[in-house]
Amino acid sequence: MNNKIVINTDVEKAKINKNIYGHFAEHLGRGIYEGIWVGEDSPIPNTNGIRNDVLEALKNIQIPVLRWPGGCFADEYHWKDGIGPRENRKRMVNTHWGGVVENNHFGTHEFMMLCDMLGAEPYICGNVGSGTVQEMSEWVEYMTFDGESPMADWRKENGQPEPWKLKYFGVGNENWGCGGNMRPEYYADLYRRYQTYVRNYGDNRLYKIAGGANVDDYRWTEVLMKNAHWMMDGLSLHYYTVPGEWHHKGSATDFPEDQWFITLKKALHMDTLISRHSAIMDQYDPQKRVGMIIDEWGTWFDPEPGINPGFLYQQNSIRDALVAGLHFNIFHEHAERVQMTNIAQTVNVLQAMILTEGEKMLFTPTYHVFDMFKVHHDASLLQVDGQINQYQFGDEFLPQVSISASKDKDGKVHISLCNLDHQNEANLNLDLRGLDLSASKLSGKILTADEIDAHNTFDQPEQVKPVEWTDVRVDGQAITAKLPAMSVAVLTLE
Repeated sequence: MNNKIVINTDVEKAKINKNIYGHFAEHLGRGIYEGIWVGEDSPIPNTNGIRNDVLEALKNIQIPVLRWPGGCFADEYHWKDGIGPRENRKRMVNTHWGGVVENNHFGTHEFMMLCDMLGAEPYICGNVGSGTVQEMSEWVEYMTFDGESPMADWRKENGQPEPWKLKYFGVGNENWGCGGNMRPEYYADLYRRYQTYVRNYGDNRLYKIAGGANVDDYRWTEVLMKNAHWMMDGLSLHYYTVPGEWHHKGSATDFPEDQWFITLKKALHMDTLISRHSAIMDQYDPQKRVGMIIDEWGTWFDPEPGINPGFLYQQNSIRDALVAGLHFNIFHEHAERVQMTNIAQTVNVLQAMILTEGEKMLFTPTYHVFDMFKVHHDASLLQVDGQINQYQFGDEFLPQVSISASKDKDGKVHISLCNLDHQNEANLNLDLRGLDLSASKLSGKILTADEIDAHNTFDQPEQVKPVEWTDVRVDGQAITAKLPAMSVAVLTLE
């Protein structure tokens, strides 16, 4: 039976903010050090200490915004330890992540340089948990004040005469947990206090993001919105896709069939979370001025064996690609409220784009989804309706197909599709209204695999990669296609 879907190409809804395709790089494991930063004297080819191969790979997917320095690390990070001559910077213990020494060689100047090289907006997360109001205030002054002041003068001494442009600033991280184990009432008051001193200097306008809820803590959202919504531009939400329990999450590659189904079911739960948190936000902010910022999301499995467990290094399979594709299609549907998301994390940590081993680098299946879906950046969401078949496993059901469509500024229509079913192909009938298919050029890309845990290794780095999707054709005013089991695809009409 066909999945019958109607796409109204002339009914444009919200704009899909390109920042939905944002990233997160924490001082964790080999995420920053080895993954992004190798230092100028490294034998690995680099530009001012940043790995060239990783830099080019991230530029290719047009990474729009990068969140740093954490995560849990943010609320024990003291920015003044990470500026000035590197040999003089304070060494500290990274207590959250593996108990290793943090030498602070990658600090504010290096991060801002990286964002400049990537053409990405910096998103800095400030320290509420163990930092002072003065410390946070001075950090913003150091980065953005164009004038004479102790902080601006210090920045100039450290080699940056002009202030940086900084838009996104988070006032704390996970303050319900590793950022201080606070009650929502207490954090709401602290947020109000700290944000007062996070000032706009000159023509630099900050978009202030309050630390939001963990998963389904709807009371946290209620308290924050009630007490501080007019003082924030964004409110965060964190949700990880974990197939097992926190103490035993399951393997990234060695997993049974039921874990495939459970993982995708849990990924789809993101839609429920966004809807319910949005409903609370709507009570206080019906104009949707405050953006929902999902600045930590993605799969979280058991670390790979033989690695420091605090480094959160995991492999990445076709299952991760489906999780990414599903999330993006969900984020698109909530584009009025969801203004940024940041996958955890960019390199070598959790659901990474890129894995490195010494001088070697590979792209994960998730990277390829980011690459295929970049056509949706800043495009207009199109209205999609349809009859979707069920994907059954045991006694449970999920929709077999996830779909989203957008129109870019040049009038091209892009349709992203996921077949969640790990065994059966999906027959598609796409009825495109408001578009003359006979005058359109159709092309497609697809990412799929034969095994539920197919992944790329340093020995075989191209096991899972996109190919041209040929099993698709125009039939009058409709497109018919066969979408293979466990696949992510993008169709383009121009």
